[in-house]
Amino acid sequence: MLKKTSDHPTPSLHRALSGATVKSRMALRSLIPSTNILLGYVLLIIMSASVASSEKTKTVEFNVKPGGVVHTFSEKIKDYECSFTYASQGGTNEQWQMSVGISDDEMLVSCSVWRPQGKSYLFFTQFKGEITGSKMEYASAYSQSAVGGQKDVPLKQEEYIVGDSSVTHREGKFRAELSKLTMIARAKHDEL
Repeated sequence: MLKKTSDHPTPSLHRALSGATVKSRMALRSLIPSTNILLGYVLLIIMSASVASSEKTKTVEFNVKPGGVVHTFSEKIKDYECSFTYASQGGTNEQWQMSVGISDDEMLVSCSVWRPQGKSYLFFTQFKGEITGSKMEYASAYSQSAVGGQKDVPLKQEEYIVGDSSVTHREGKFRAELSKLTMIARAKHDEL
């Protein structure tokens, strides 16, 4: 809550009061503590809303490591977990991000994995994206993610497979380029 620091009105309030009658000045001055209380409540509501929305989305950074070894990175939100499993060759570690979110009605879960710098220089031998506890509604993979005026460049549909709960590379068709993976899944709820 904001605290009144002085009995003197602010300069802008003082200017507004200068043309008012004595009675109306007293009435306006009496509003100053009420206005501060109201402002405090508004700030409290805004902070509560931001906390609630932060519980619905999460973005984290991680390193994609070359070396041909299979790695998995995952992040959980509520009862759902997004995981990105891959193997890659060449270059050095790349900084990537994963963002997971859940809709307000908690019926849809989203997960995106991408390289913020746009194009990855790693050669991916395999990849798999998965959201546990859900049914995949949409998935797309990209060889380049939009950054600095560039556009997303999608992989050809033949390069990956969208299953019930995951999206994976298609053996023999995947051209080893991956910079972004997006998934949207419908939350599975137990029926009584």
